[in-house]
Amino acid sequence: MEAFNLTSSGLTMFILNGIPGLEADHMWISILFSIFYIISLLGNFTVLFVVSKEQNLHKPMFLLLCMLALTDIGMSTCVVPKALCIFWFGFKGITVDGCLTQMFFVHAVAAMQSAVLVTMAFDRYIAICDPLRYATILSNARIAMLGLVGLIRAVLFILPVPLLLRRLPFCANHVILHTYCEHIAVVKISCGDTRVNRTYGLVIILVTIGLDLTLIGLSYGMIIRAVLRINSKKAHQKTLNTCTAHISVMLMTYTPFLFSTLTHRFGQGIPAHVHILLANLYLLVPPMLNPVIYGVKTKELRDKVVKYTCRM
Repeated sequence: MEAFNLTSSGLTMFILNGIPGLEADHMWISILFSIFYIISLLGNFTVLFVVSKEQNLHKPMFLLLCMLALTDIGMSTCVVPKALCIFWFGFKGITVDGCLTQMFFVHAVAAMQSAVLVTMAFDRYIAICDPLRYATILSNARIAMLGLVGLIRAVLFILPVPLLLRRLPFCANHVILHTYCEHIAVVKISCGDTRVNRTYGLVIILVTIGLDLTLIGLSYGMIIRAVLRINSKKAHQKTLNTCTAHISVMLMTYTPFLFSTLTHRFGQGIPAHVHILLANLYLLVPPMLNPVIYGVKTKELRDKVVKYTCRM
């Protein structure tokens, strides 16, 4: 069987197969994807618009919300337009370069979002445990610098993923059982030795997500310790209430990501369409709900959104 290496001109196209086993439901699934995507864009662009217009919202917490909104927009936009082309028009082909580019941006944006969530946890830790020094420790410039560090980390860690894939040979099978170029989904169709690719992918998860979850856990451990030192139960509730939005967003982001990643790698008995639906929902549901959660839980932002909405 002839093998094609991505570094040669032998293979120029991959085929994205959509959601195998649910072809008859692609139209209904596309409607759901479209609704999620439109709500996500409206919500996140509203956050960006309101924060940019209101001078009194130019604070570290709202700068972080803008970073989160940008990653949400980027994450869903990397995937949904191509998925809709598959569902609506049957345009399943994607060039090799297009596939590797999509893969890079999907995983880089996910890594960047994780870095933003870590910074948000640090923000809550300083606000609760050292409020008098909050403005000194977390200025807008420092938040921007932390965001830049998260971006650089994401690029440096994820860039080798498509570069390593270029070295792999691909035989007759170039059909990707997915709606987008997810790393492991592409690795699985290679007829070469994929141990380096699989190992590096696992290392990335452990280093980025594992480290980030550890730092978030430490932050909330110190927050809980500080809260328990407060005698008033009312103060307990008020203090912890400032963290509920961040905790909700974290649970929505990390839980489906970890479940999808682990089942995609180790859940051999789980049907393929379950893997793919989970992977898509991870990229669609959190970006749709994040601005809603912060809009409801953050009074300053909620009031400003209502103000602009009433003007329309």
